[in-house]
Amino acid sequence: MKYTKAWLLTMLFAVMLVISITSHSNPLQAVSSVGKDTLTLITSPDYPPYEFYDTKGGDRQIVGFDIDIANTLAKELGFKLKVMESDFNGLIPALQANRADFVMAGMTPTPERQKNVDFSIIYYEAKDTIVAPKNSNLKQPKDLSGKKVGVQLGTIQEQNAQKIAQKVAGIQLKQLNKVPEVVQEIKSGRIDAAIVEDTVAKGFAQANPDLEFNVIPSEEASGSAIAFPKDSSLVEPFNKVLQQMKDKGELAKLATKWFSQNVAVDTPSSNKGGLNLDFSRILPDIPFILRGIPLTLLFTLLSVSLGLIWGTVLSLLKITGIKPLTWLANAYTSVFRGTPLLLQLALVYYATPQLTGYDISALEAGVLTFTLNSGAYMSETIRGGIQAVDKGQSEAALSMGVPYWLMMWDVILPQALKNILPALVNETIGLLKDSALVSTIGVVEILRSAQIVGANKYIYFEPLLFAGLIYYVLVMGLTFGASALERRLRQSE
Repeated sequence: MKYTKAWLLTMLFAVMLVISITSHSNPLQAVSSVGKDTLTLITSPDYPPYEFYDTKGGDRQIVGFDIDIANTLAKELGFKLKVMESDFNGLIPALQANRADFVMAGMTPTPERQKNVDFSIIYYEAKDTIVAPKNSNLKQPKDLSGKKVGVQLGTIQEQNAQKIAQKVAGIQLKQLNKVPEVVQEIKSGRIDAAIVEDTVAKGFAQANPDLEFNVIPSEEASGSAIAFPKDSSLVEPFNKVLQQMKDKGELAKLATKWFSQNVAVDTPSSNKGGLNLDFSRILPDIPFILRGIPLTLLFTLLSVSLGLIWGTVLSLLKITGIKPLTWLANAYTSVFRGTPLLLQLALVYYATPQLTGYDISALEAGVLTFTLNSGAYMSETIRGGIQAVDKGQSEAALSMGVPYWLMMWDVILPQALKNILPALVNETIGLLKDSALVSTIGVVEILRSAQIVGANKYIYFEPLLFAGLIYYVLVMGLTFGASALERRLRQSE
């Protein structure tokens, strides 16, 4: 019996050992293959069919041709894949700031980009096209002479358009952040044509029957590759897997899956002038847009609360009478009120990892930036509120032996805040609307959600108008709440 128990325990230990080794085989492979268990991919998910959000049922999953390739790379090399997002022109800065391990966004290796990052082999070759209104006869580069041409900022299409402009006289280029904005400029008549990649142009042409696209002949081979930080050790293993996928025909199968099928778009019932608004086209995606509301409210609440605290500290430093502290607080206010908020946001998000080693998230960077910025503005408002309180209040408190800081906290600040409540409400409303700026660093709040839906559906106005309605409802709710609070405070006097 004893031998039987010992045998059973030995067998159980052996089984557990085998399971343990098997379950940890992938992490061991990850360490030997790429040196990390988790790799971060950063992309710009507003470029279907390369990468875009699957918005059905409110999901927030990024899918597409590039994502399928990245998942295959993760499986073959044994690492876990983490996906981040940013505007296209922020992808390479994110690599340089060590915020991500690699970029996949239909990016073409160019000499300029190769000075800053390394690239894999080409995994998909694409062609540039001229997108223009039908019957405009803008089919070849020479036809663009004297025309306004739109391109997406930071793309290979922008560089190719600049080369065309050097050869064809009179071309005026207009750079915009996103392809949907470029297409909308054509429909608005502000530009005559745009240079867009063929796979993307196909979707927009299907969704907008008043547009057409024509391929630009080119002898130079161009295509999409994976971007890495300079001297990255990932280039060699990634190239090996990509080549295997090419040899086995897996890349061709994925290309057929995403590029050879008709793009699922909902076209408006009529195209006879006007905006042709049809909100039924975004009905399935409304839950996706609505999921941006909690994040927007959380961001606004944190920024206002922390900004009020920081603004109060700055205002007290300004009225202490201690010159070094007063000078420091005034200098701080001058810097943050004298520079653009978007610039501050970019510096905090991209510079923090390099300066401190802390990988600050997009939401944290947004809250920190808006706290520092709103604190500078609030400090002046709070200072005015404090100085508006009758001096007799402070003199009476001090004569009774109340310490200065306690007097400020219990007597002066409550009265000051009551006086400046309307100004604080205005600041809160401004923060709520300005929260849309954090979309530039990848936070999927209300506006970013609407832009994603528009990119997926190849439409523009409907999702943006719906997002505007959401902002209006939130602002009105905040306004009514502040009015009720103000009336209650007056009744308590």
